[in-house]
Amino acid sequence: MTDESGRTAEQNELVKDFIAELKHWRAVSSYSQKALAPLVGYDSSYISKVENGTLIPSREFAEKADQHLRAGRALFRRWRELAEAGIGAETRTHDSGGIDQQPAPGSSLVVEHEDAELSYREGVFRTRVRRLLHNVGADPVTSYLIRIAVDRYPGDPERSNRHYRQNPLTWEEVNLTAFCGDEPMAQRVMHDRDAFKEVWLLFENADGRFPLYQGEKTWIEYTYTVEESKWGPWWQRAIRLPTRRLSLAVVLPAELQPVVWGVQTSMTAEASPFRTPFAREVADDVVTYRWATDEPPIHGRFRVEWKFKSPNVPGGGAEMDNLKPSEQMWALGILQEGNPLLYEAARRFELPTEANDARRVVTELVARMERVAQVHTFAKGMGVAAPQIGIGRAAAVVRTAEDHVITLLNPRIIAESASVDEQYEGCLSFFDVRGMVPRPTVIEVEHQDIEGNTQITEFSGGDARLVGHEVDHLCGVLYRSRMRPGAEPIPVSQYRGTGQRWGYTAST
Repeated sequence: MTDESGRTAEQNELVKDFIAELKHWRAVSSYSQKALAPLVGYDSSYISKVENGTLIPSREFAEKADQHLRAGRALFRRWRELAEAGIGAETRTHDSGGIDQQPAPGSSLVVEHEDAELSYREGVFRTRVRRLLHNVGADPVTSYLIRIAVDRYPGDPERSNRHYRQNPLTWEEVNLTAFCGDEPMAQRVMHDRDAFKEVWLLFENADGRFPLYQGEKTWIEYTYTVEESKWGPWWQRAIRLPTRRLSLAVVLPAELQPVVWGVQTSMTAEASPFRTPFAREVADDVVTYRWATDEPPIHGRFRVEWKFKSPNVPGGGAEMDNLKPSEQMWALGILQEGNPLLYEAARRFELPTEANDARRVVTELVARMERVAQVHTFAKGMGVAAPQIGIGRAAAVVRTAEDHVITLLNPRIIAESASVDEQYEGCLSFFDVRGMVPRPTVIEVEHQDIEGNTQITEFSGGDARLVGHEVDHLCGVLYRSRMRPGAEPIPVSQYRGTGQRWGYTAST
């Protein structure tokens, strides 16, 4: 039996599979439709039609999108499934064909309180989320969309893709359960992929329906599990609905000697550590880290990361101490010298159109910076550029020696002082050496905020050096090319400036 498009239900499922795969890899690589379009040689309206199901993609589009999104042939395999099922590029469908058009809850819902807990025991991570929902709209709410996504290797999508293709996340291991008050909630799967699931929680079950009417409030709770081999050392909550209070708890085995920290990214893409510390509780054999905030901003992201210092943990603190500096950085997800992405100019964000993409990239950058800071002391300050974590976009973050975080979107140096000095620099992408690099003592940098407004900021002294280093990364330049002719970096073992600030005078 076919629908108005002339396709069978099985064929429509394949179309939905391709759409979900494309959206997933755009999100992973932080490309909007508009940003992806020129890379693949199609306009953004073409991509929009593909993603809303009104246009079947061509082979050329699938191959180019797979290449630029670094999807590890996942997109092309989805396209091949379409072709083998007889679904051609010339096929069109109605806007409503084959895809559940029911919107996710929007402004009609307010989350009065989100209380989330992640616990780890015997090789399994368990997530429990409780939300107090308030229907402030006119229509009854009958469903709530949730997403379960995993990424074992953030910043290396091809590696993650291979990992989940060989070890897909299954519904059996996820073991999702959901309740509205005391009532079990029925579930309707929307997307089922190797690394992510989307499912509607329905305000109904075999015994009846219990919609949330105007003015009513109710608690919903859902729980799921993921094996350790499919979960990375991080956990993130994204605020997509107006939320009055957010509380988090991370429960880890005490014997593993956990160290936990948090990073938050605001709607304006400003990133910083959690503004207040975790409350730490030790009871029996577990350590619980609790944190809460009121009125978290829409589009804010709150990310918790951890490491285990126990010498009995593979890749833990003791094992990390035995690695060379460059090996440590590689283990922490920093691309190393020789990777082609480090020599390419990063693609600018179209702001504010790509604001969500920019926020996502900044969150990843700050999280990676925090993780790197756990294994090395950066008395001079530090920075990370998006290409260093496998994302070819024009974003970087810098933490100054005074612990101030600078977020740079689409930066370029527009002026620099005639005065130049030389200092030793290190680079996370070849961290076994230090090089003497001449740089101007003052620079002016043009950059944008998340709304696309252009700003010009002057940096001097050590801040100018840090910012200049990261802007170079976004131009595909490593500091080796800035060194004087004939100069070579020295092994870090010969460097005597570790733990000390650069020697700038007050005038710079």
